[in-house]
Amino acid sequence: MAETSERAHEGYEDHDEHEGHEGCDCGCDHHEGEAHDGCHGQGDGRDQVAMFVVGPIETNCYVYISEDECMVVDPGNSGAKIAEHLPDGVRVKYIAATHGHGDHVGGVKALKEAVGGSYVIHPADVELAKHAGEPCELGYAYDDNAPDPDLTYTEGDVIKVGGAGFRVIETPGHTPGSICLVGEGSAEGVCFVGDTVFQGSCGRTDLAGGSPEDMRASLARVKREIDPHTTLFCGHGEITTMEDELASNPYFQ
Repeated sequence: MAETSERAHEGYEDHDEHEGHEGCDCGCDHHEGEAHDGCHGQGDGRDQVAMFVVGPIETNCYVYISEDECMVVDPGNSGAKIAEHLPDGVRVKYIAATHGHGDHVGGVKALKEAVGGSYVIHPADVELAKHAGEPCELGYAYDDNAPDPDLTYTEGDVIKVGGAGFRVIETPGHTPGSICLVGEGSAEGVCFVGDTVFQGSCGRTDLAGGSPEDMRASLARVKREIDPHTTLFCGHGEITTMEDELASNPYFQ
């Protein structure tokens, strides 16, 4: 797969009570230089979300739009191309990282240079993110080393985008600074989980800074605190729901 935003999921799907987001995976291909016709922002007052699959290990980068602001979550690669596909008239308020691995923050520098916004990450992963452009343990390198963050967030902080709020819960295990962003306000029913939870699985803990013990504690917390009706926007693979993961994910049993 090409390491671009070529698998952009078109249309900035409406967030309307978050009923599963079945339409988000349209499978359309957008190559460099093509118009991304569906990305016109919102016209009906509802929040919207889009996903771009980027980089050599297919990381999910998300754009959450509320009113005339947006948050870009985990631009791991192809930051300049992601910027080209953002809708006109919407201000990037935050570039938010769920953790500091290069496949999630390698595109921050180019994206920030193109569209602005405040880059925010948990302080425990700031140093890790500064090596995003260097070969990682798996041998991959991404666009650039992440810059110094404009802001850091920790447990209980809330970042606001339009009518939406996202509350930080610390979920170490994959990395020391891994977090989930739990939606509030117009984003109720949404959670960006990074590499903490995957459909039917969870993030690996055998890379530097990983901890099986911390991951078990974090998953127990996610199980306890995230409403079953929440849609989980994972760092890799398919979008899922907390209800489905509670029913079938062996790491929640």
